[in-house]
Amino acid sequence: MFPTLSLLHRSAGLVLALGLLTAAGPAPAQVTQRPDGQWRHLIGLGASVASGNTRTTSLNLALDSVRATYEDKWSLTGSALQSRTEGDTAAQRAEIKTQYDRDLSLLWFGYGSLAALHDEAANVESRGSVAAGLGYHLLRTEDSYCDVSAGLGYTRDRYEAATVIDGLSRRSRDRLELVLAQESTTYLSDTSRLKQQARLLPSLRESGEFRAELTASLAVAIDTRLSLTASLTYRHDTQPGAGFSKSDTLFVTGVSLGLD
Repeated sequence: MFPTLSLLHRSAGLVLALGLLTAAGPAPAQVTQRPDGQWRHLIGLGASVASGNTRTTSLNLALDSVRATYEDKWSLTGSALQSRTEGDTAAQRAEIKTQYDRDLSLLWFGYGSLAALHDEAANVESRGSVAAGLGYHLLRTEDSYCDVSAGLGYTRDRYEAATVIDGLSRRSRDRLELVLAQESTTYLSDTSRLKQQARLLPSLRESGEFRAELTASLAVAIDTRLSLTASLTYRHDTQPGAGFSKSDTLFVTGVSLGLD
């Protein structure tokens, strides 16, 4: 759901309260990472409808899939958001990412990733990214992990409308970037799980220019398959184009279903 500010506060409070109340309850619905080579999925859905003084509707979908073995892991994540106010599109955003990790030793791994983004509000018609590099397992247990990685990436943006960047009107832009990342999954209790990823992408062509991305999601169990979820996405771009904000923040709540 992409609710109003008052609903955001109530939803966030509900998620935190349920996390305390269910601390001794069932194991949370999640993407089970068993090393058996089978795909497992977590599907999320949220929606809101308001009428009266303001007519607003929104719908968001989310996907988190994992296939793991003792030597490697495939991950696939996706999200889509559609919001309309008074019949006009207020937000339209879709993103999909996939990454392949291959262990080189007990602690070191290599990775390759692909990502695509469409964000109408940010004037991004399409953004395609590819990256590869090396990572290190800071923590690796059956239930939790914490990885750091570094690599090289290439990103190409295509804009909905021509925008001015560095004094030039452009419809597209290419970037060669350094990719510094940290990712973890942590259980806060038997029924609540926090997953986050932070990435810093300095430009290797333009000094002082960079992108930054932060995603975090909290899942609190209803039963062994269903969870209440709350997720936060923050993006920063030092060169978004004339007239557009450098930072975007999105907070979404909803319900997720685990498929093992």
